[in-house]
Amino acid sequence: MKFLSFFFQVACVALLIIACNNTSISPEISNTSDETCVQNYNPNQDYFPEKATVKYARGFSVEYQNNYKIVTVKNPWQDAKTSFKYVLVECGTPAPEGFKETEIITVPVNTVASLSTTHLPHLAKLKVVDKLVGISNLKIVNTPEVVEKIKAGKVVELGNNVNVERLLELNPNLVTTYGTGNPQTDSHPKLLEAGLKVVINAEYMENTPLGRAEWLKFTSTFFNQEDIAEKEFNQIVSKYQKIAAKTKSIGKRPKVFTGFNFKGTWYIPGCKSYAAKYLADAGAELVCSEDSSGSKPSSFEDVFERAATADYWLNVSQSWQSLKDVITADSRYGDFQAVKKNNVFNNNARLNENGGNDYWEGGISNPDVILADLIKIFHPELLPNHQLFFYQKLN
Repeated sequence: MKFLSFFFQVACVALLIIACNNTSISPEISNTSDETCVQNYNPNQDYFPEKATVKYARGFSVEYQNNYKIVTVKNPWQDAKTSFKYVLVECGTPAPEGFKETEIITVPVNTVASLSTTHLPHLAKLKVVDKLVGISNLKIVNTPEVVEKIKAGKVVELGNNVNVERLLELNPNLVTTYGTGNPQTDSHPKLLEAGLKVVINAEYMENTPLGRAEWLKFTSTFFNQEDIAEKEFNQIVSKYQKIAAKTKSIGKRPKVFTGFNFKGTWYIPGCKSYAAKYLADAGAELVCSEDSSGSKPSSFEDVFERAATADYWLNVSQSWQSLKDVITADSRYGDFQAVKKNNVFNNNARLNENGGNDYWEGGISNPDVILADLIKIFHPELLPNHQLFFYQKLN
């Protein structure tokens, strides 16, 4: 009897070990037993009837095959010498051959961690916030659907310097992040090394408002929600173009400068930059540096020489809430005509209690609202019923 008891205990332990080992392995391609996956694969069937079409964004492309998509990020950061390619395979179908060096991701993903707040409005528009499991910093979030989930304790904070161990515990199907080209600060190399599925969103490299907003379609490809993305983005384009059309016949365009002096350096946006496009569509003229999409470091004296008589001053320090704050920071600011005429507007009207600015979160995905704000500032008669949303006047 003792022998039988001992044999039974050993058998139980062995079965337990086998079970644990079996459940610890996550296959690269989802098991076809999942009821949401393809059950009977047909190589001739098109599994992506709804497709994304990229019109304004220059930084990514999507190519469709029957059971997989190839998503390419062409320009992940400034002066990048590399691009990133992702092969998105429909769950329950075989991965294609010839992509040994390419990241293969099963779609639709069921769990996602986001390391940038700019990605969160995408999840809300695509109605997949329920799949969000982790964020780098919970305190600065403004997207209402995500804030609600945070309050319910259903999202894990991963830290600005990403806690890889915590992320591995969550084991999301996908991690969305961004890159700068600096291996010391970029998170994606170490996350890839840890075995996580990581994609780079490079929306910030786009130099037009609609180009940045169209990265909604990039996110949609990982959830098979291209139909929703197309509908949402088309509505944004329609509203943006309708508002922009109001300034086409404007004769007098006010002169505008942006930014502020920080530790002896004042960055002036290029004449083909994101800011320049916004202001041109809003019926204004930007004091810009050169024919580029980037920005140029300048001195206070250089900016003053070029912008002393400008009509408006926008996008100043996020901590400035009044003209007193402006003058306190540097008394020389009082010599600008825009300050004298009380024409200083800041894009910090929607700061949460921890300083998270919705202009750089919800604003990226809703460029029509930002454009309406700008037109209201420069040409209020064109939008008499619009109330400033992302901007506020500093009094």
